[in-house]
Amino acid sequence: MAATHGQLVRALPRDFVTNIAFRLSTAMLLAASAILAMPACTGLAQIAVLDSGEREAARERRQREYDQLARDVAALERQLGIIKRVVKLVTPSVVHIEARPVREAPGRPDLQEAGSGVIVELDGKPFVLTNRHVIKNSSAPYVRVQMANGNATHPDRIWSDPKTDVAVMRIPDEDVIMARLGDSNQIEIGEQVLAVGSPFGLSQSVTRGIISAKGRYNLDLGDGDVRLQNFLQTDAAINPGNSGGPLINLRGEVVGINTAIASNSGGNEGIGFSIPINVVVRVARDLVTTGQVRQGFLGITNDSLFDERRAKALGLSRLVGIRVKAIEPNSPAERANMQVNDVILRYNGVRVEDMDHLSSLIGLTEVGREVPMVVFRDRKVVRFNVRIADAQTASRARRK
Repeated sequence: MAATHGQLVRALPRDFVTNIAFRLSTAMLLAASAILAMPACTGLAQIAVLDSGEREAARERRQREYDQLARDVAALERQLGIIKRVVKLVTPSVVHIEARPVREAPGRPDLQEAGSGVIVELDGKPFVLTNRHVIKNSSAPYVRVQMANGNATHPDRIWSDPKTDVAVMRIPDEDVIMARLGDSNQIEIGEQVLAVGSPFGLSQSVTRGIISAKGRYNLDLGDGDVRLQNFLQTDAAINPGNSGGPLINLRGEVVGINTAIASNSGGNEGIGFSIPINVVVRVARDLVTTGQVRQGFLGITNDSLFDERRAKALGLSRLVGIRVKAIEPNSPAERANMQVNDVILRYNGVRVEDMDHLSSLIGLTEVGREVPMVVFRDRKVVRFNVRIADAQTASRARRK
């Protein structure tokens, strides 16, 4: 007998039909669940893939940053390599100085002064440049000069100048390394420099900074003997014991002798002062050659009462420079046709602040040098040159 599918189902026992229906329902539910689950599983897989991609991209970015850092450090190391080479060239010429006071020095306790110095060549022979205040209470037999290689010696002659705080010592050792001298007139504000010395007795210490300013004067230095001032200012760390040590440019040349600091604590606060090496060498050569320093001379007397009212009466818009009150006969000023009521604005390219400033500039000028000057005369700016004379020669001439 033929039968349809429906008939056949109805003809089956109830338990069998129920079992089949349950299985079909379960299969359908599982299929539906699989279908519903498929997008979710795919999304999770996609998220996992995205996370992996982001991690790889982050690793690549990090690697690129490391590569860029390596390139930047390589460039910096090239610059630092210059500094290392400068230090290697210069430090063998830097010495540590210990100066024991002469017992007979009045009012001076038996304390040892310590400082630094640098070996240079003067007229083919080695000399040590330092500060007068390092050795001023001592004498040659009591001064110990320790070289960078550990050898020690005593100078056989010492010269010093209180007005500039420069000292020069002749040493017997011929087999020494001498530093190269630079031109301090060419140094610029912002130029990088190194200070080398023995701060707190720590020999061969090197610090780095820049030239912060030039032409500093009117500093209160110790007993007030240092009257001729035209310092370089630096932020290279200078501490007690650095006095007399060299200030070096990146060419390995000495451009100054470290002398003083401005400090409330007694230690470095970022303001140090160095004597320009051109001044130091000129003074040292004068001392070694003649035993005295030739000081520049112009031959003017300034108006100490020059003020804003008098400046405006002369045609100036404000108080600047110094007014010439008198001119000495047969002086460089007279030979240059300077006149009473001239207001000196510039000397050798430097703006004149006051008479103390001008006196330092003139006194530190090499005798015989021709210097450009700028004055305000008859309501006009006038420029001319003047040849600086020797102050001692002029003084002797006045006494005759």
